[in-house]
Amino acid sequence: MNRNPDIELLVNGRTTRGYLARPDVDTPAPGVVVIQEWWGLNDHMRDIADRLAGEGFVALAPDLYYGQTAEEPDEARKLAMALEYPDALRVIQTAVDHLIARADVAPKRVGLVGFCMGGGLAWHGAAQLAGIGASVPCYGGGPEMSAEAAARITAPVLAIYGEADRGVSPEVARQRAALMDAAGVTNEMVIYPGAQHAFMNDRRPVYDPVAAADAWRRIVAFFRETLR
Repeated sequence: MNRNPDIELLVNGRTTRGYLARPDVDTPAPGVVVIQEWWGLNDHMRDIADRLAGEGFVALAPDLYYGQTAEEPDEARKLAMALEYPDALRVIQTAVDHLIARADVAPKRVGLVGFCMGGGLAWHGAAQLAGIGASVPCYGGGPEMSAEAAARITAPVLAIYGEADRGVSPEVARQRAALMDAAGVTNEMVIYPGAQHAFMNDRRPVYDPVAAADAWRRIVAFFRETLR
């Protein structure tokens, strides 16, 4: 498959890469930042960006690991444990700002969609980053979210989880939904019966095609509704 070359993103004087996918349209389109799993910016994340472009979005997947990717769980665990959340959020903010600055992106509010580790960052990014129009954490945990952090979320949230997830319990989503409800944040939670962690990753044994297809349909519809 022929892909676009990666672009460069400058974060606090340090360069990282990002994969940018554009829809085949002549008018400006909504922007979405794709936040990686713990494996890094790999072909699966590029596939997600390409699929979003096929649905009419300008999608950018930034590299939170500055060029490193993992193939084995032990490698991925080490990279994820070394990740500093503030730096990762700065990389994501840089990606958001890049999309907002583009002439082919409108409106000037960007969606976040993150998976696994990236799902946690999509939660916290919605609370801490500027220019966010919608956020979709997919089976994401990360640091505990406080009531104060939840109250800072101004964009609608769609949270997607698997009932059989042993890595990030759906209880995380329930707890955060309760915090957002208390703060008056527009949010929806979907928990797929029998689905495991990373059930949307079609390159992993846990892939659940039925749940993944429905989740994708919901994500696309959610962004079309909120990013306009």
